[in-house]
Amino acid sequence: MMAQERLRIAVIGSGGASMAAALKAAEEGAEVTLIEKDVIGGTCVNIGCVPSKILLRAAHIAHIRRHSPFDHTITAKPPNIDRQKLNQQKKMRVEQLRDNKYEAILSENDAITVVRGEAKFHDTNTLKVSLNGGQEQLVSFDKAFIGTGARPAIPNISGLSATPYLTSTTALELTKTPSSIVVIGAGFVALELAQAFARLGTQVTILARSRLLSSEDPAIAEVIEEALTNESITICNDTEARYISYRNNSFKIELSDRALSSDQLLIATGREANTENLNLESIGVETLNGKILVNDYAETTANSIYAGGDCTNSPEFVYVAAALGKRAAINMMGGNAKIELSTMPTVMFTEPQVATAGLSEEKAIAQGLSVETRTLQLDQVPRALVNFDTCGFVKMVAERESGKLLGVQVIAADAGEVIQTAVMALRSELTVERLGNELFPYLTMVEGLKLCAQTFTKDLSQLSCCAG
Repeated sequence: MMAQERLRIAVIGSGGASMAAALKAAEEGAEVTLIEKDVIGGTCVNIGCVPSKILLRAAHIAHIRRHSPFDHTITAKPPNIDRQKLNQQKKMRVEQLRDNKYEAILSENDAITVVRGEAKFHDTNTLKVSLNGGQEQLVSFDKAFIGTGARPAIPNISGLSATPYLTSTTALELTKTPSSIVVIGAGFVALELAQAFARLGTQVTILARSRLLSSEDPAIAEVIEEALTNESITICNDTEARYISYRNNSFKIELSDRALSSDQLLIATGREANTENLNLESIGVETLNGKILVNDYAETTANSIYAGGDCTNSPEFVYVAAALGKRAAINMMGGNAKIELSTMPTVMFTEPQVATAGLSEEKAIAQGLSVETRTLQLDQVPRALVNFDTCGFVKMVAERESGKLLGVQVIAADAGEVIQTAVMALRSELTVERLGNELFPYLTMVEGLKLCAQTFTKDLSQLSCCAG
């Protein structure tokens, strides 16, 4: 390639990972071809994060109009919920974000050409694109980025495929509030949607194969289970559906010892990668259970082929996808950018929210570290007390000898707004003593981090509530 020639980069997909890769590559001087077979923007803005959080927010408003800690002083009034208007409100915001943050940006960037169609690898330097109009087009590239995302995974339950079950995508489009719903799944998405449906007036039953949030600390699961149960959600742990049928507008879910009936059935058991039609094996890109294997530099097992997002073995969060996409672009252009995930924050948007960063106690011990932990219940946090909402806790994991902070878990109404402070403390390798001596604004939830850090060396019962 002559020195004056621009590097040709092909990007498959247009979600968070692909957009970050395309924009950074264009910024660095590449000639980018972005191929998208569906709606520009991918899962997050169209059918995932954005519309689901709008639904969760609406459900929160509905909930506090029915129930709040101030019901004995401020009269509650049951809300009238118009799902069709709610869907229109949601659709309007989704379209606004897609138009402003995806389509407009692409259309205004002369270095990026958008091709509408489905791509697969023809060889190590060529994509064959089946255009949406019916023709085929070959796209040559020097390097390529794969960001094809994922779709809801459907478990192999007898009878399920013959029924009109909901997924995390289709559940957001219901025009009527069902009177009852069974949710199969116990992870972030399942619990967020279960609580939202309950708050919008649906009787909800959750079927968990083991327990809620099986990959998280059991103490977190206990708090969330209690919170959901208090909202009249039925939780069936250690329960699997054996057979599912649908007759007369009703689902029948057969368990080992009984059967359940419901108006709707939501399957929320994870996601599977959209990689089966890319012809990856022909160019040496290895996958595991359909997910493309990438390293911390977004490199696949094939030279000049990079990937990021939910189609890979990286954590399924849009901010991780975007970070990998950006680093892939830097590396495709000759750089050496590595993603660092040891302090990666996670947030589940139930109420209370669950936010974590760094190592849990279990993972720290598994790594052979000698640790100390402290758990501060929210009834020790002034902001939670004045809110009359003390469901949750702050937990910290620290290295025993040095006191260096290793991990933080926050379960609170605003945990997602708190956790980034913990991330910065972890990245700065602060000790719990140093964190406990920092200035935090009083009557904020983030002050809970300071108070929890202080419990490593102090008895909080002997401290003034606003002079610690």
